[in-house]
Amino acid sequence: MSSELYADGIGEITVTGAVVRIDLMSLSATEKDGQNNPKPVFRQRILMPVDAFANAVDLMQEALGGLVKAGAVRRLSDVQKMPRLVPAEAG
Repeated sequence: MSSELYADGIGEITVTGAVVRIDLMSLSATEKDGQNNPKPVFRQRILMPVDAFANAVDLMQEALGGLVKAGAVRRLSDVQKMPRLVPAEAG
């Protein structure tokens, strides 16, 4: 049986020599920031050779392209190009 890990995001990516370290983070259930929002906390680190990281990035870009094509997500650049609706002035 394999184990699974949930992460809210990547906290940091560090390259040292030929090794890439990807720090996964998730939002704390107990720690809060100054605005009472959950603080991101370190959960686990992925270590991989640079070439494996480059292949992983390519694979993620393909997956993202499929999500964009399916309409599941929008790229920030596409959202910024969308026309903005400006309310008519009352007059």
